[in-house]
Amino acid sequence: MNKTIPNAAPGELPPLIVHIIFRLDVGGLENGLVNLLNNLPQAEFRHAIICVTDYTAFRDRLNRSDVEVYSLHKPPGNSLRTHAKVWKLLRALKPTIVHTRNLAALEFQITAAAAGVPVRIHGEHGWDMRDLDGRNRRYLAMKRFVRPFVHHYIGLSRHIERYLRDSVRIPASNLSQIYNGVDTERFRPAATGRARLPDPMFDGEDLIVIGTVGRMERVKDPLTLARAFVRLTQTVPEMRHRLRLVMVGDGTVKPEVVACIEKAGLVGQVWLPGSLNNVHEILRGLDLFVLPSLAEGISNTILEAMASGLPVLATRTGGNPELVDDGETGSLVPPGDPDALADGILTYVRQEAVRLQHGRRARQVAVERFSLASMVDQYAALYRRLMPARTSMACVAPGGSPVDPRKGVEPINHSR
Repeated sequence: MNKTIPNAAPGELPPLIVHIIFRLDVGGLENGLVNLLNNLPQAEFRHAIICVTDYTAFRDRLNRSDVEVYSLHKPPGNSLRTHAKVWKLLRALKPTIVHTRNLAALEFQITAAAAGVPVRIHGEHGWDMRDLDGRNRRYLAMKRFVRPFVHHYIGLSRHIERYLRDSVRIPASNLSQIYNGVDTERFRPAATGRARLPDPMFDGEDLIVIGTVGRMERVKDPLTLARAFVRLTQTVPEMRHRLRLVMVGDGTVKPEVVACIEKAGLVGQVWLPGSLNNVHEILRGLDLFVLPSLAEGISNTILEAMASGLPVLATRTGGNPELVDDGETGSLVPPGDPDALADGILTYVRQEAVRLQHGRRARQVAVERFSLASMVDQYAALYRRLMPARTSMACVAPGGSPVDPRKGVEPINHSR
């Protein structure tokens, strides 16, 4: 990664970048943020994270002791009090850059402007069930209203970049596209064959292990994968005893997934371990990775699976076609279609040579096009380009008294 450090006055602190997100928890957006902060040059940038709601133990993935994490515990709905808290924090912290992510944090661009933050960046990472294609009129109106307060936008995929340009009407000069990156050393193929997964159902030598990783929420559509697996076992009953399904993750849809598996009598062939911290090890125990999402920005789990040397069967939505080369590193199927998903899985089940070939090519593409180093370099270059020569945010309240960044924000939580 580029480690060039600009000249700074003796004793001068590096510029501070404040990242505002809805919640620091398991998710692709949050994973990308943590990876970025852990790898940006510490001597060049300082960071703080403002969580509009709260954070979980996912915070411990930050390996920097200098990153403070603030929780605002915003209640549901509009909250002027939360804006006041953000304003006070920003006036006290005096960041050079505020970087918000996704719609849930976008409104705080206005607050950052009111607080006098010199540079304001917003990133669009993906979609949710209420706005799968970006056409929700109220959300689109909000994005256009906030547009004058944002200096620069980042789309994580070309699909999102086009949406920001064509629908939100962001000028090309104020818009960048930066893919997520994956740590190809941490996520790598097993040394020999398939790694052993920690459950007795994986004891067989001739098993074919299909897996996914993701939140069990509607937008990720795990129920369609469960239904596809049931249909697969019915399509090839002679191979049923060899098939296994791994679904890592938790969420509101999990009870429906469990019910589907139990009704089909497949409890002994489907592993549902919940959220795990060793996803890199789990991926090395798979033969095929499947992502059944209804909508996606740029999927970290697809990149992690590719880096792990797995073929990827994904839905043709959002940024997925930008990651998966259909017929080379994996296959694409329509979203929300259990039959198509089952057919796609069956192709890989029956054709081991294709499975292995696509997996090798996926690893090669991950290393060449989607490395973590490349992502970090692009963000660092953008921050440098937008960084003003000198900033002068005053750390005082309108009345003239100093602002305490901890006042009115209870509790204040630190990353270590």
